Amino acid sequence: MSKISAITFDLWDTVLIDDSDEAKRKTAGRPPKGIERRNLIQQFLEKHSPASWDIIDPVYDAVDAAFKKVWDELHVTWTVRERLSLILEALGHVLPDAEMAEIIRLHEEMELEFRPDFVPGAAEAMRALHGRYRLGVISDTIFSPGRALRTMLADEGLFDLFEVFIFSDEAKKSKPEPELFISACDKLGIEPRGLIHIGDRESKDVAGPHAVGARAVLCTAVIDRDSAHTNAEAVFDDYRNLPEIIAKLDT
Repeated sequence: MSKISAITFDLWDTVLIDDSDEAKRKTAGRPPKGIERRNLIQQFLEKHSPASWDIIDPVYDAVDAAFKKVWDELHVTWTVRERLSLILEALGHVLPDAEMAEIIRLHEEMELEFRPDFVPGAAEAMRALHGRYRLGVISDTIFSPGRALRTMLADEGLFDLFEVFIFSDEAKKSKPEPELFISACDKLGIEPRGLIHIGDRESKDVAGPHAVGARAVLCTAVIDRDSAHTNAEAVFDDYRNLPEIIAKLDT
């Protein structure tokens, strides 16, 4: 087996705990993100004409469902602009450019106002691996784009640990598309057989690297998505164990 040259990390439910910000929003008296996003549509439309929540809500749901289908089955990530454009088109509205830019920004930066928690021990493990291996990020995005995720990493003092960032909204593809992993290897100047990718989803974070000849470690520290049937080379539920797992694979 080839020696490990680099390690890439998924972010959501691997390094960041998805929706852990919801409790913070509730404490601050703010509605859940799904409700606030719909409220934004209503607020911006009502600057121009009455807008009914009863119409906005199912349209938003339909576009969310379409996004998920395209993301899961076609491995494409629509940008927030594309998603909001579809919603507004279905509602029969077009916002002025400045307002469109602002509602996009509010969607994209919602998780910068109330931030998700980092998985316990993740930062320490990545710092321990840094220097021994080259590190990168390969992560799908949903509402928070690569720009916002870079900010989260930077504010946690982790940004400089990574040499490569592959985000699905920027790549226009989502995992497990092989080109995302090939692109990361090309930017790192390594062969795929020298890469280990760490993530929480079998269909994306294990099947993706395996398709290009890289290896995978399944993270169950936040949620266990049927690890009993994984094809990953290793599984961990505690970041304190990750450096040792990598060392064992690097033999």
